[in-house]
Amino acid sequence: MSFSIAQYEALMEKLDSGIRELSAKLGEVGPATRSAAGRWYVPDEIGDALVWAGRELVEIGSWVLKKIQELLEGAAAPVLMFKYAWEWQEDVRSPASLVAGEVHSDVLKAARSWQGTAADAYATAVKTQTTAVTQIETSADKIATSLGLCAVAGFAFYVALGAILYKFIAATIAAITAAGTGVFSWAGVVLIVEECGVNSALIIAAVTALSAALGAQAQQIATIQGEAGDNSAFPGGHWPAGTA
Repeated sequence: MSFSIAQYEALMEKLDSGIRELSAKLGEVGPATRSAAGRWYVPDEIGDALVWAGRELVEIGSWVLKKIQELLEGAAAPVLMFKYAWEWQEDVRSPASLVAGEVHSDVLKAARSWQGTAADAYATAVKTQTTAVTQIETSADKIATSLGLCAVAGFAFYVALGAILYKFIAATIAAITAAGTGVFSWAGVVLIVEECGVNSALIIAAVTALSAALGAQAQQIATIQGEAGDNSAFPGGHWPAGTA
């Protein structure tokens, strides 16, 4: 999956719409199940089970709704990560790549007309500049890649949340419809409760998958931080002097 700001914004709008719809539908569950349970031809045990299942649906549906709203508090992060990834590529890696190419010993014009001890010392000293700027180029590319992967992981996470949300909306509508038509049974009660549990588990699984993806990228960033202090590229943790 690639990252598109336009597609992501459309996804957020769909999630906002879904939250409003689910909230409205959950408000219809209680009256629908109580009305169905009160019909003269509905046995008491089925009626009681129907009311209980309605309460379960509202309770777990409210949990799903609240959890999705909490998770949406971080909805800006994928967009920011995508923008930062672009900036690391354009503002850091690209200029560093240009400098690395210009100071490489194979392309330095001075080496073509300047010979002797001083020229040799200059060529040796400038290699440290090449090493340092190449390390910046490499690290910037890794950071941009990690940020891009985090943005994509966040996008995939909210896509999964959207699928769960609309799946739950469909189940809630089905429950209201079944109660309204009187087509209900113990099997229907069990299906509603199972649907509640499945959707809750799916949210937990989505959060776990996102945490694993972000954790892997955090380890990569830690590795990059270590590279920034590499003495072979940055002696003593500083930019090389460039003089012999």
